[in-house]
Amino acid sequence: MPSYRVIMSIGALQPGVRPEAVLPAAAGAAAELTTVEASDLAVVAGSARATVRFTADDGTAALAIGDHVVAKTGQVAAPVSWLVTERVKGRWLPVR
Repeated sequence: MPSYRVIMSIGALQPGVRPEAVLPAAAGAAAELTTVEASDLAVVAGSARATVRFTADDGTAALAIGDHVVAKTGQVAAPVSWLVTERVKGRWLPVR
């Protein structure tokens, strides 16, 4: 089964939410719909970036899962921007 990931730049946290709650919320949202392969939180160019890697049947399903993850993550923090990518021959390519 193909491997995909949703990458989100994270903005402000919702009131009362601790920073360590963001990644579990994102990974948990993906796990509601599919198998989560990995998750990571990094600081890139001074901004928080959450990444959740998951499996999906195809790009259409991956985009739907990405939408779900972004919506659920929005309950704890503001996703500023996001992108779904697919692993193809060792490279991550945007899903369109």
